[in-house]
Amino acid sequence: MEHQAHILLVDDEEAILQMLKTVLEKEGFRNVDTCTRAEEAIRLIEKKAYDLLILDVMLPDRSGFELCTAIRQRTQAPIFFLTARDSDYDKLSGFAYGADDYITKPFHPLEVVARMKAHLRRTLSQSREQPYDSGRVYDFGRFQVNVAAAELIVDGKPVECSAQVFRLLLFFCERPNRVLTKQQIYEHVWNEYGFFDENTVMVHIHKLRQKIEENPSQPKYLVTVRGLGYKLVADGRKR
Repeated sequence: MEHQAHILLVDDEEAILQMLKTVLEKEGFRNVDTCTRAEEAIRLIEKKAYDLLILDVMLPDRSGFELCTAIRQRTQAPIFFLTARDSDYDKLSGFAYGADDYITKPFHPLEVVARMKAHLRRTLSQSREQPYDSGRVYDFGRFQVNVAAAELIVDGKPVECSAQVFRLLLFFCERPNRVLTKQQIYEHVWNEYGFFDENTVMVHIHKLRQKIEENPSQPKYLVTVRGLGYKLVADGRKR
């Protein structure tokens, strides 16, 4: 149940922290922590397992982008950026650093809550539906994907993936040799229907290629089908 999720809010504006925490508590979230500095956030995540984190980009002791990188070394929980930096470059940077969503200020707090709930429903339901002993493994030669363990193995070595990149990889693994449009990918992986963010898809495709391709600039597995979308070229073996 998403209301049992542990949430961490990191922003140097106390008013924003208090407003978001109040709204979340009214929406039924019982475990919401807040802090104003990156170093404090790191200390908190070393003590507690959070299910979702929301970060400002402009923090007093280090940037939210740097903090996101540090967090990704410790957890694959969904990370949102909530920031006044609204350029396309900043948004792409946020996703490149490992974020799952990017929301710009000013914002409607209920929109933030709705996005949080969508991510939490997806991640928490996956953990319930896929027991660790299920034994499902997709084998594509150079890399294997263990669904139950949420693990990517490339050339015999485990490779870390953010939650969103792993969901993207699974979406392709379940549909080998099929051309998938950017809109199909966004709707199914990000659970947003009737709208899609092309840049978000492109950034995550790039991040996935960095993990599974020997030469990401000349992909052999996750290829672009010009004018249509992307395709995972593989025999689709599953055991």
